[in-house]
Amino acid sequence: MIRPGRSPLAAAVLLPVAFAALSAAGPHAEEMSMTKSKQTAGRAGGAAAAPAGRSKTAAPATCLLPSRRSPLVAMRVQLRAGSVDDPPGKEGLSVLTALTIGQGGTTGLTYRQVTEALFPMAASIAPQADREVTTFIGEVHRDHLAAFYALLRDLILHPRFDEADFTRNRDLLLSSIETTLRGSDDENLGKAGLQWLMYRGHPYGRQCDAGTVAGLKAITLEDVKRFHAAHYTRAALLIGLAGGYPASFVEAVKKDFALLGEGAAPAGSAAPTGSAAPAQNAAPLPAPKPLEGTEVLIIEKPALATAISIGYPIDVTRADADFYALMVARSYLGEHRTFTGRLMNIMRELRGLNYGDYAYIENFVQDGGSTYAVPNIPRRQQHFEIWLRPVRPENAPFALRQAIRELDRLVRTGLTLQEFENTRTYLLNYSRLWAQSQSRRLGTLMDARFYGFDDYLERVQRELKGLTVERVNAAVRAHLRSDRLALAMVTGRAAELKETLLSGRPTPIVYQTPTTDDALLREDEAIASFPLRLDPARVRVVPAGEMFER
Repeated sequence: MIRPGRSPLAAAVLLPVAFAALSAAGPHAEEMSMTKSKQTAGRAGGAAAAPAGRSKTAAPATCLLPSRRSPLVAMRVQLRAGSVDDPPGKEGLSVLTALTIGQGGTTGLTYRQVTEALFPMAASIAPQADREVTTFIGEVHRDHLAAFYALLRDLILHPRFDEADFTRNRDLLLSSIETTLRGSDDENLGKAGLQWLMYRGHPYGRQCDAGTVAGLKAITLEDVKRFHAAHYTRAALLIGLAGGYPASFVEAVKKDFALLGEGAAPAGSAAPTGSAAPAQNAAPLPAPKPLEGTEVLIIEKPALATAISIGYPIDVTRADADFYALMVARSYLGEHRTFTGRLMNIMRELRGLNYGDYAYIENFVQDGGSTYAVPNIPRRQQHFEIWLRPVRPENAPFALRQAIRELDRLVRTGLTLQEFENTRTYLLNYSRLWAQSQSRRLGTLMDARFYGFDDYLERVQRELKGLTVERVNAAVRAHLRSDRLALAMVTGRAAELKETLLSGRPTPIVYQTPTTDDALLREDEAIASFPLRLDPARVRVVPAGEMFER
């Protein structure tokens, strides 16, 4: 996902467009309006039915969260268009289109004029592009809403498509792959390598977030213009508003964005079985190719430590009741950047292996410096993942074995009643922090729309309260496994690591400060000998310079 200022690929080079606040609408608000989706029993129970396609005469869809007391207005303009829509050979077109628009000018203003006019007003617009959706995110004080909105509107409806903006943003994306991802961001290179390995031959896996080097070099400004015309349509549009906007503002926005082309869902674009994702403008997705055994990708580059990512696709999304049971198991195993997870406690706290060890049941991108996920990166298909932050090379095989052993233990024995109660109680409280700003709250509401229901945070509360330890453990047995994994590792010792993993010999931990804890040492011996059962034919070494080249 490319999000200027927050992207794991381009944080150093892609800065948000800062917009000034201009003259304002008043602090009135309308009643909250949320279109209710019909609820049906899904594959796992409780999944929502996919909304029908919009009629050609329908106004743009909206997701509204008014607040009379808020002095701020958040706006998210989302298009159902992402890298799954990139033509073969032009990987990166969707994100380059978003950046050329969101970090460009309007027909009346150059990019420099836009930034110079708006910077002093402390408002912002940031384009965010992922596999399935592209979202333009803005926030402004309500006193300056009218003029701020005029700029946001014109960027999307009447982009300048300046050759200089196009070239600048394409160069930024190329640099984010060649210099940042492949050169210095080992953690995210490992995570991108894992997605490539899990989704080979699938629209999710043919590129990293920024595209491919060859794909970006093949894209022209005319390609960007055509992508905008084809995919920035009314049928693909969802407009989100939150905060102190006036009631009249909603109708004005609808009228303006009705100027977009109608658009239409391709024939046969119904959501896949078990998914509640809306069908409009969504081409069918193939199922990920099953992993027949454990696949290992070792990415070789100069590195002082070894980054490790482990995962595989799962057939569960937020639309499914089992997602919320797995949420408890995932949090127990490895809540992101917290010490509530077992992996964090036994790998970092007890053994000092690395900075952090986490688990996920959907695509996760950290929101800035927080512990929370970025909203508006929904996907119709998701994956389970364990992320081990870089480990000293001599301890990488041990850390890999320990993580897989803990996953195996979870699958075999499940959670105890006490572990379940502790984790569920934690999540019931922690999940209330996931929308600390009205913009984040709006983003989660829009994500719920993607999956076919009304309110994700409310559903988290409801589903968690109805869970039992038996249901959680049943979901673990149904959806998690410790064999047939995808493993991606970034290291400066590729040949040595490959030989060690395939040898089958024990790989003891090397402590920086020796321990005399007999119980810990006995467990270390068991971990060091935990069988990985790797097939040499499924272990490959790839130079980092070849990753996401084409």
